[in-house]
Amino acid sequence: MTPAEPLPPVPVPATSVLEIRDLRTHIATPRGTVRAVDGVFLDVAEGEALGLVGESGSGKSVLARAVMGLLPRAAASSGEVLFRGHDLLTLSPKERTRVWGRRIALVFQDPGRSLNPVVRVERQLTEGMRRHLGVSRSEAHTRALGLLDEVGVPDPERRLRAYPHELSGGMRQRVMIATALACEPELLIADEPTTALDVTVQRQILDLLRRLQREHGMAMILISHDLAVVAGRTDRAAVMYAGRVAESGPTREVFTAPRHRYTRALLAATPTLTHERHTPLNLIPGALPDPTRPPDGCRFAPRCAHASTACARTGPLVTPAARGHAAACAHPAGGDAPHGR
Repeated sequence: MTPAEPLPPVPVPATSVLEIRDLRTHIATPRGTVRAVDGVFLDVAEGEALGLVGESGSGKSVLARAVMGLLPRAAASSGEVLFRGHDLLTLSPKERTRVWGRRIALVFQDPGRSLNPVVRVERQLTEGMRRHLGVSRSEAHTRALGLLDEVGVPDPERRLRAYPHELSGGMRQRVMIATALACEPELLIADEPTTALDVTVQRQILDLLRRLQREHGMAMILISHDLAVVAGRTDRAAVMYAGRVAESGPTREVFTAPRHRYTRALLAATPTLTHERHTPLNLIPGALPDPTRPPDGCRFAPRCAHASTACARTGPLVTPAARGHAAACAHPAGGDAPHGR
């Protein structure tokens, strides 16, 4: 995936839309309790795009579902997820339905599985509008046409009458984005929104999300395992590893001057256009730790060539109040002082 052209940074207001404080989501399994998210601190400000990156299994999608309250019964969450000052973890199911779609919207990985295959596009697109905004059927129809046009769906009148299986993968994802935007949410969470799409369509969808996020003034969390997806399309980036945030800061700084050894290793393992043909990639040795028995301290230490006994005392990264560049690393790249607990 080719990164987008770098965009100038957006002035971010101090007001936070979402504040995650020491979020822990543990899931009971026959093998033991999986610590999928284990001490995450994150902030997302008004009008800001935050990129959440990391290997598969790092806890990114579980974090998104914890925010939305879409976890399985076997999962238990603690900590705080403050949306406009209200803790989402304490809301009842009925109270959550007033937030979903209306104030926080989620774009899922696979639109083919997220859209109802036996319901026409129009009903799926207008249902949330009629419930949350109280608009009439004709007004919802007009708004739906405008949304499909806004996300680049050709011949929107005909597409509204179609079933999801009659649309291409890229078209279904555009419908999903239109559905997410239908009630003008304050926060959009896009969880691996281009997983099942080819490279050309991927870029179109990602650039569309960034443009709509700016035009609507929304906050956005863009989740991906692909570093190139986040580069150039977000204002800040947070790198997750084994259920924790290893590093966070302005996207440009995280990518050009990484501090955590995991971030540096992840970037070194990513192929680039200048990579010599037939030259082996710089693979990260080892594998993610057992999520039921993670190591003490820095969870990347067993795979890190710079690890020492000090790494066992490096705890979760607490996002600085100044929203600067920080890493939970006892031996940060560049010799900076550690920023862990």
